[in-house]
Amino acid sequence: MTWWTIARQPRWIGVLFATLAVAAIFVLLSQWQIERSIEHATVIERDTETVLALDDVAEPSGPVASVVVGQKVETEGSFVPGDAGVISGRLNHGATGYWVTAHLITEDGASLAIATGWTDDLDAANSARDIQNSSSAQVKIVGRYMASEGALDDDIDDGERSAMSVATLINEWAEPTDTVYGGYLIVDEPLDGLTAIDSPVPSDEVELNWLNIFYAVEWIVFAGFALYLWYRLVKDAQEREELEREEAAAAEAAATAEAAAEVN
Repeated sequence: MTWWTIARQPRWIGVLFATLAVAAIFVLLSQWQIERSIEHATVIERDTETVLALDDVAEPSGPVASVVVGQKVETEGSFVPGDAGVISGRLNHGATGYWVTAHLITEDGASLAIATGWTDDLDAANSARDIQNSSSAQVKIVGRYMASEGALDDDIDDGERSAMSVATLINEWAEPTDTVYGGYLIVDEPLDGLTAIDSPVPSDEVELNWLNIFYAVEWIVFAGFALYLWYRLVKDAQEREELEREEAAAAEAAATAEAAAEVN
């Protein structure tokens, strides 16, 4: 009896349907993993270079949404004297230097951290900080809105700051307001004596999630294995039947030979 004859038996047809159902589930799981990978890699194009009002982009005391990080914004307010500072270890076009920071009170009365410029010279940074600390000017600022950086343990140990952490700045400001923006602003026009901070257009490049792709391939392999397992079971059944027939034929031949020997 051939393999195909065995496969067409009702029992094995039923097993085939069950196997196909399992394989279909595996294929659907593979498709779901591929869709997740593509979804994560989808680039949502946004115009970050059109200057928007800050209060149209973010709210004080609220989280910084990923869709607004890097957006060019404008706002008006006045600097708070004495709240300027210097943070170290800041790269600008590959060179390491210092940022000068400031505390701005917007027209709505909210606090906003400002990065006013960069320099590779500590004395120049301290000088710009001192000038900023004596200013309470009313200004209109245009810049790129960024998410706050996390405070670094090394900063605490060394007594310096190298992270643009809004939470850390709040603790250093003399009188922060009750409402504080969760992000900070990198100004387009730096203070006199400072260099503009490199603030490129946010990259929208997103790579495929290769882990999801791997899982998708894995589910396809499982589906193929399920079909192979059905084939192997049918093949084993065929081989067992052939073996049983051969054993039966051999037993019959032996019985016939034994009967012939008794007659003789």
